[in-house]
Amino acid sequence: MQQYQRDFIQLALEHDVLCFGDFTLKSGRQSPYFFNAGRFHSGAALAALGNAYAEAILASGVEFDVIFGPAYKGIPLGAVTAVALAQKGVDKPFCYNRKEAKDHGEGGTLVGAPLKGKVLIIDDVITAGTAVREVMQIIQSEGAQPAGVVIGLNRQEKANDDTDLSAIQLVEQEYSIPVIGIVELDDIISYLKSEAASDELLQRIIGYRKQYGVSSEG
Repeated sequence: MQQYQRDFIQLALEHDVLCFGDFTLKSGRQSPYFFNAGRFHSGAALAALGNAYAEAILASGVEFDVIFGPAYKGIPLGAVTAVALAQKGVDKPFCYNRKEAKDHGEGGTLVGAPLKGKVLIIDDVITAGTAVREVMQIIQSEGAQPAGVVIGLNRQEKANDDTDLSAIQLVEQEYSIPVIGIVELDDIISYLKSEAASDELLQRIIGYRKQYGVSSEG
């Protein structure tokens, strides 16, 4: 695990973004952990978050022309990532969308840089892939091409009971693009082991991983 990944997990724990307990997911599954990126809501936390996204992007080597932050959570995530990349010498244009078209002023649904060339999408998680597919329609309607998706956490679990693939793997297959996670569930498990977390917590998370997890990503 790279230092930026450890820093990201520590940041998530400090701000209760990553919580442990009993959580009912939209899928109906009972999860021993929950990830809510909306709790990164201070200036310092957002700065650190943008740095983690930037480090993951640079480590991946993905090539792109513009950063796209889909409404709503993707807007601040894309913005802080663009700032962090610029501070590292990679200055890229940034674009985001409105949920509803503006009928006055400049109009339209897109704000910021033109959406053209290779587009890197920034978001928090991919659960079912529905939001990503909506973004793909926007990108394609502008004549651009998706370069990849960057998310905070890869849960590494099956999209549903009818497939052995995760929502991330399905997106990668459907659009032939990489989905880059700052961390994945296996990283969290490794981190908890290194920090001597309670055996009960570890066994619950490992058990969940075995029950619903996919063997590998990509």
